[in-house]
Amino acid sequence: MSLLERGDKAYLLLADGTIFEGLHFGVKGTALGEVVFTTGMTAYQETLTDPSYYGQLVTQTFPLIGNYGVNQADSESAQSYIGGYIVREWCDAPSNFRMEGNIDEFLKEQNIVGIYNIDTRKLTRIIREVGVMNGMITTEDPFSKKEELLEQIRAYEIKNAIVSVTGTEIRTYCGDETPKYKVALYDFGYKRNIRNELVKRGCEVVVVPAQTTAKELREIAPDGIMLSNGPGDPSENQEIIQNVREIAALGIPIFGICLGHQLLALSQGCVTEKLKYGHRGANQPVIDLASHRTYVTSQNHGYAVVGESLDPEIGEVSHINANDQTCEGIRYKKINAFTVQFHPEAHGGPLDTVYLFDEFISVMEKEKGALCH
Repeated sequence: MSLLERGDKAYLLLADGTIFEGLHFGVKGTALGEVVFTTGMTAYQETLTDPSYYGQLVTQTFPLIGNYGVNQADSESAQSYIGGYIVREWCDAPSNFRMEGNIDEFLKEQNIVGIYNIDTRKLTRIIREVGVMNGMITTEDPFSKKEELLEQIRAYEIKNAIVSVTGTEIRTYCGDETPKYKVALYDFGYKRNIRNELVKRGCEVVVVPAQTTAKELREIAPDGIMLSNGPGDPSENQEIIQNVREIAALGIPIFGICLGHQLLALSQGCVTEKLKYGHRGANQPVIDLASHRTYVTSQNHGYAVVGESLDPEIGEVSHINANDQTCEGIRYKKINAFTVQFHPEAHGGPLDTVYLFDEFISVMEKEKGALCH
């Protein structure tokens, strides 16, 4: 009998009363969260360590997870922020020359409750048809107190998401060569590869806490500002949105990704909406409206900017999702900024849109050149 057949029982209880019975891996216990799915076939470790998944129970639609193990180098943050993990099957005998352990060991180290051996295809269809809903993973029998547990599940909300994942100190990173540019990277729950893509392009990256003010930013004197990805409902962060509005008024070039894209849009008068089941995975098609070219992108978001809410005098929608036509990018006219909803830095790929970092470098170079003349 394999390890995958002799685990203890675990259960996934959804807010609509549906119960999936499976087996437990990771730690024993109970985890509440918002049940979401991601379609990536690889990069499961990047998923597990992406702070944007804070407060969520993450379902992998690909049926076999963990076949190449885990390693420290591929983590997108210092820890995992997911609420729980849901897979069809996990590989207990991974093989890769870079691996430092298996996925079960990783979950135990991170104190994450996991469930496997359930029908993830059925679960994904429920979420697609009904919409994202709350749920609970538990290693205790849920049948005897189902109604009590459903009350807990339905009352759950993701709150204080950015505050829960942002750093509290300013940290500086750069490569071996003398940096050409200084970039302030706002940590709303940033992925490390955003920092890495900037460093490899000759930037000194100053990672600053989410609450860093425009006044404090002026003291850092960056050539550019990166607004990072992060978790939660963007519209809840009114103080940060006001701060972003003041930051944008400084005239320093801004590049925003995911939550950073949403926060900047909100600061410029746009509104956001919660999507039925979000966009999560490495195969999301995005159309660049200027070139009419379609890119395959990596995404992880449950909210989107309502494109129609953008004042055409302030900016224009630059990218849309080919599946549902939601806003995937904005180029601003009155502030020195462009933003995208997808992830051009995606460590697990695809790398179709990584050129946007080069565009950001070009904008900073142009600004520095203008200051010198």
